[in-house]
Amino acid sequence: MIVRYHRVSTHHQTAGRLETDKKNYDRDFFEKISGKVNFKDRPKAKELIKLIEEKKVSELHIMELSRLGRNTSDILNTLEWLQKHEINVVIKNISLQTMRDGKLDPIAKLLTGILASIASLERDSIIERSKQGLNAYVARGGILGRKPGSTISDAQFMDKPTSKKCLELLRKGRTIRECAKICDISTRTVQKVKKTAEKLKK
Repeated sequence: MIVRYHRVSTHHQTAGRLETDKKNYDRDFFEKISGKVNFKDRPKAKELIKLIEEKKVSELHIMELSRLGRNTSDILNTLEWLQKHEINVVIKNISLQTMRDGKLDPIAKLLTGILASIASLERDSIIERSKQGLNAYVARGGILGRKPGSTISDAQFMDKPTSKKCLELLRKGRTIRECAKICDISTRTVQKVKKTAEKLKK
């Protein structure tokens, strides 16, 4: 089975360009989640992992290596796991395949290591630019957070998709830190979800 996996940040919305060659794959996995969430913790990635463990996948296509993640160690661990399961990973933007004739391509291994480091550096750079932008905004008199006087009810807060997902994870026994990482929110927000859910339950 030839499958494709694609991830976009929670801050982006488009998947249109993926529709053109969707028919070339037996399965297509697309999800909107932060790259800092480990591959094995993503909902769609879990579905893909299950198929791989069932030996139903032979080739995995990704647009670029950063779609697997933005953390060097996580990307390399994921690639190593895929290699152990004899999955040929095709990185489309650089026309690179990790396996040739059923064997690991040593050049591909070297290049993926370099690219994984670059993906991680890019994420750090994005975070730093965002911080600089926020600091400049505040320095010009801008105010962060919700507008003064605006309110949101407990029900409205719990009706948010992120709050629903967080509550579901909490009910499954996940820790506050794990929920924050998976949902890409602060631990403070997770605690608010927990307290609000308990409050509404009474």
